[in-house]
Amino acid sequence: MENHLSVKNAMAIVLTLLLPLGLQAKHIIGGVMTYACLGDDTYEITLKIYRDGNCTDCADFDAQAFIAVYNCSGNCSGQTQANPFLEINAPLLSVTDVERPDYPCLIPPDVKVEEGLYRFELQLPQSPESYFIAYQRCCRNVTISNIIAPGDTGSTFFTEITPQAQQVCNNSPVFNEFPPIIICAGAPLEFDHSATDVDGHQLVYSLCSSYDGGGNLLTDPLYLTCEGARPGPACPPPYNTINFLGPNFTPTQPMGPEANLQIDPNTGLLTGTPINLGQYVVAVCVQEFDATGNLLSTTTRDFQFNVAPCDPTVEAVVGAADLNTDQEYVIVSCGQNTVSFTNESFQESFIETYNWSFMVEGQEVSFSDWEPAINFPDTGTYFGNLILNPNTQCGDTADIRVIIYPAIEADFSFDYDTCVAGPTVFTDASFSGSGQITGWSWTFGDGGTAGDQNPVYTYATPGNFPATLTVTDINNCQDTYTLPIEYFPVPELIVIAPSDFTGCAPADIFFNNLSTPISEAYDITWDFGDGGVDSVISPTYTYEAPGTYTVSIDIVSPIGCQIDTTFGDLITILPSPVAGFSFTPDRPSNLEPLVSFFDESTGATRWSYDFGDGNQSIAPSPTHEFRDTGVYEVRQIVTHPSGCQDTLVQLLDVIPQVRYFLPNAFTPNQDGLNDEYLGTGVLEGATNFRMIIVNRWGETVFETNDPFDGWNGRKLNTGNFVQNGVYMVLVTFTGPRGDKYEYKSTATVIR
Repeated sequence: MENHLSVKNAMAIVLTLLLPLGLQAKHIIGGVMTYACLGDDTYEITLKIYRDGNCTDCADFDAQAFIAVYNCSGNCSGQTQANPFLEINAPLLSVTDVERPDYPCLIPPDVKVEEGLYRFELQLPQSPESYFIAYQRCCRNVTISNIIAPGDTGSTFFTEITPQAQQVCNNSPVFNEFPPIIICAGAPLEFDHSATDVDGHQLVYSLCSSYDGGGNLLTDPLYLTCEGARPGPACPPPYNTINFLGPNFTPTQPMGPEANLQIDPNTGLLTGTPINLGQYVVAVCVQEFDATGNLLSTTTRDFQFNVAPCDPTVEAVVGAADLNTDQEYVIVSCGQNTVSFTNESFQESFIETYNWSFMVEGQEVSFSDWEPAINFPDTGTYFGNLILNPNTQCGDTADIRVIIYPAIEADFSFDYDTCVAGPTVFTDASFSGSGQITGWSWTFGDGGTAGDQNPVYTYATPGNFPATLTVTDINNCQDTYTLPIEYFPVPELIVIAPSDFTGCAPADIFFNNLSTPISEAYDITWDFGDGGVDSVISPTYTYEAPGTYTVSIDIVSPIGCQIDTTFGDLITILPSPVAGFSFTPDRPSNLEPLVSFFDESTGATRWSYDFGDGNQSIAPSPTHEFRDTGVYEVRQIVTHPSGCQDTLVQLLDVIPQVRYFLPNAFTPNQDGLNDEYLGTGVLEGATNFRMIIVNRWGETVFETNDPFDGWNGRKLNTGNFVQNGVYMVLVTFTGPRGDKYEYKSTATVIR
């Protein structure tokens, strides 16, 4: 314990050395300026300034903030402090305390930060240049760790209303929350530094640099000048950024590389783990872009992180217990005098000692185990507590009430006829030391439930079912007991429903077993009367031969209960014909379309043919002419005297054929007889026709793609008449089914 106190005292000494210089100074520690467009070129400007508040002889906020408005393109060096576009003396509207962070496991030092609020309206006519609204003030804390000459470095807070922002009456983003005013060294930082933009523009966050402004307090003769402590009005841009103490400190590493301070550019989530004690200037910028990617505004928040040692705190928590209205952890034990305690206290790394104590029979009994098992002598109520780090500022106490009730034991029996389907009678045999059982809860293992003491339950299906009883007594103590129940009776009556009682061989008969109760766990034997058997609940059986058949079924449950039934002359199977036919020719065509069919069936007395082209016949052996080529399904249906039928389907292909003939001579003398060279034949369905005629020197004298276009004896049918003689002829085309045809011949010209 002495070691723990010495550590705490050491931390307090470090904190004293760290903070008072800053807290007693008269210095600003951060700020931000934003704007809102009210319409008609009117803007509402909001300035928030932050300062140390928990100090003596603290500087007050300026009763009036000296504000300057400049109108330029970003470098207003042509303007002077003496001639801004506008000057405003903005009154201080309010001063409020910034809420301290609530660390669940650490006690931070007593630090206070105050926010001063300034707000005013401006009329700014639209301009092709930006408006810069600025406020400057000395001074920063001399104890700041990450910048050069912090006591000589002031602050500039400004906002720029760009020409683009003016055109759309833009509103700058507004940060939602102020960063924590103190950070515990070594504790992970996770702060939502996001902003809200009422215009819904895209926001991009980054760590950036703060701006310098205003001189040292000792420059009183120039108090209101640019070099003075309180420039009035603010000086024109551009504004200088503060000088970081490099190389360890930069705008993007304002707390050094060990802290790994980062901000998510899309969400504004600020994370890191500050290690080194000190005060650090940090700035976060949020850029605002419109839908086309134009930059509308940049808002910079300047603030100070105070990194300090923090005292750890702990909390005593007893697990597996209810917390009553008196903030007592209540543990109830029914029938068990030994109680095992679960210690869920935190932070465990900061818990050096712990003690459990109870009043037992007028005496205080203590235990030092982390999770003790304590035996209480009898039923009754016992009061105690768990104390963490006793007699320290980093301790905690949990009050405990233990109630030991008499035992309760669930028990029951059951009775049912094992082989006959019927109800099961359950009989409660439970016991409670309290003398009164107040509730029974039954679950029967198949989804059924009951709340009676002695229920009667009928299982709808067979099976192995875990029946469970949970009993509750007057003390709300409970116990549960489970018994397995083998419920496998056989059906009282076997009921089957065949899909057909009469069929034609071969006949598929489905035997629907409607007997209950029954399941796949039962041994089932079917005898279909023709030697065939099966063992499924509801089989489908094929009778191959005609006849009348007796069907029997035998059922045996998993526990040996048995029942059987025979159904005499249940199924009648009638004889069936066998369809069959042939045809000739076996390759009919458009040139030979007449087909003769020959019956080859057996046992038939009636016939029916469907030729697949819309025509039918009832002749045993019909003849049919197919008027078109193609593949046809020819169907024969034959009928037995019993009425049973059989069907046979065969494919018949009517082949498209082509025939082509070329003459060997013609007389193109214009006497009206044999004046044209032209092929003849059957070309139905043919494609890609081509005829070419050449002379003996290979010169083409005629060419066509039309089978009905002939040669008239002139060159290409339009030139001079060719000489008498022999000419070579080549004809090619594609048949209806893709076959290639080629004809070669000679054509003799005779006049």
